[in-house]
Amino acid sequence: MRSADFQSVAVGFFDGVHLGHQAILDGAEAALTFRSHPLAVLSPERAPRLLMDVEERLAAIRACGVKEVVALDFTPEFARLSPEEFLAMAGISKETKIRCGANWRFGRGGTADATWLRAHGYSAEVVPAVEYRGEAVSSTRIRAALERGEVEDACAMLGRPFEVRGEVFAGKGEGSRLGYPTVNVKPRALRIRLPLGVYAAELGGVRAVANYGLAPTFGERAWEEPVVEVHFLRQMPDAQEGSLVEVKLFRFLRAEREFDSPDALKAQIAQDCAAALA
Repeated sequence: MRSADFQSVAVGFFDGVHLGHQAILDGAEAALTFRSHPLAVLSPERAPRLLMDVEERLAAIRACGVKEVVALDFTPEFARLSPEEFLAMAGISKETKIRCGANWRFGRGGTADATWLRAHGYSAEVVPAVEYRGEAVSSTRIRAALERGEVEDACAMLGRPFEVRGEVFAGKGEGSRLGYPTVNVKPRALRIRLPLGVYAAELGGVRAVANYGLAPTFGERAWEEPVVEVHFLRQMPDAQEGSLVEVKLFRFLRAEREFDSPDALKAQIAQDCAAALA
């Protein structure tokens, strides 16, 4: 990226591309980010469980209307760059307007920020935080909400439903035998610790109820790793085996548990479907 090509650039990691990130990206012609989280290099034990993989994040940034997204590799060598060296490598000159959040830091030791930029002749605009329920929206808050099962709060802060992406695969037919056929999705690169349980969901524009878990009622036929089993509340969309899909989650309905019999599970699924429509 050459700064001469763009009048404004938004900078940040943008995990989740939530409402606060969208405010920073709004009006920027280009975006500058990293492919991996800096803490994954500087302090791996403190690196967050990310909401998105890198390709999902870059696609979401592009969807905000920026003309170009540049994703740099954050390496130990990169971490040692001075603020001036960082700006030179990123192709940012004093003619470029930089949009960032209040907590954005850069350069060796994270010593430079918007105040540093202005003191050195750069144009920097700190975009005010977007608030939800009286506190700033952040990726950290969203991760915590999802891991507590507070999906509605997470979606409100994201500005859209949280999506679990994965590959459709052939199941074991247990849902069909119960009268509740499912599309089975193997999550791809899901790093946050979603609670195992039942969610009000959507796939392919069709409302659904989704169980993210192991299906423990089926004993030896239970899944070894968590799977998303999606039962549609109306018509079933076309989801071919091997295709990549996005399951949108809206609400957490209940925790997964083992039932005494398939009939008991079937009765509970009927209740779950009603709850998902409520």
